[in-house]
Amino acid sequence: MSTAVTRNTRGPREARAARTTRPLALRPGAWLTWAALAFFFVNLLGVIGTVVLNSLGRRWFAGWLPSGWTGHWYGDAWREFGLGTVLWTTVEVSFLVVVLALALAIPASYALARRDFPGKRLVMLLFVLPILVPPIAYGIPLATVLYRFHLAGSVTGVVLANLVPSIPFVVFTMTPFIEQIDPRIEAAARMCGAGTWTVLTRVLSPLLLPGILAAGILVLVRTFGMFELTFLTAGPTSQTLIVALFSAVNSAGIRPTQSIDAMAVLYTGAMAVLLLVALRFVNPTQLVARSPE
Repeated sequence: MSTAVTRNTRGPREARAARTTRPLALRPGAWLTWAALAFFFVNLLGVIGTVVLNSLGRRWFAGWLPSGWTGHWYGDAWREFGLGTVLWTTVEVSFLVVVLALALAIPASYALARRDFPGKRLVMLLFVLPILVPPIAYGIPLATVLYRFHLAGSVTGVVLANLVPSIPFVVFTMTPFIEQIDPRIEAAARMCGAGTWTVLTRVLSPLLLPGILAAGILVLVRTFGMFELTFLTAGPTSQTLIVALFSAVNSAGIRPTQSIDAMAVLYTGAMAVLLLVALRFVNPTQLVARSPE
């Protein structure tokens, strides 16, 4: 009886002390998972850190750190590889793909979300193929067609090639957003005398704005980092940043590795900014939510 009273009268401080003195016990599977994650992030930080340090070092032949520090490799890379023109081409291609993909895919998403028609499943299958199939598998015949019509080697050819996976991506992003909107809202607007354009601009557009923003940002990130299709269809004046980086690494001639690493740091930094913007404005749970049947 006295032992039970002693346990019940023990204060919260003693209870916390007893909990903190318990040994940390994890299952072998948990230890293995944490060890694998630690190994992955250590290697990732090592690769990124090596490139950043080399882009800022004068010479690095031996030792843990470069023998001196400088920032002129970024200026050399900017002038040698014409990064001003390359960045402008990258931005131009990315935004053209975003605008055209949204303009073409939103009406298709509305039809798939609101209408039942023969062959709907076949159409959905055709839309999902460019997402599931590796880009190199259909990029080569696509580039052949674009070269035959003298479109490859220009910004127009690069944009058309990148639209092939971008339009299905927008369709599968926007369809859940449209399905969440009650069709009775549109019916009520039409009963009040609103035309099709008024329903689109005054009723649907404000409700679809989060989905449009999400799809646009995700397509922008995807196009900015798309290598295969852009590499197969780009020319000397229509290279994006990732293609220019690949050409700098593999083209003939002797170039300082520091300038190439500086170019890689610029590309990685731009991608990191785009990803941070995407995570700031895009809620991944909204991309898969659907209204109940």
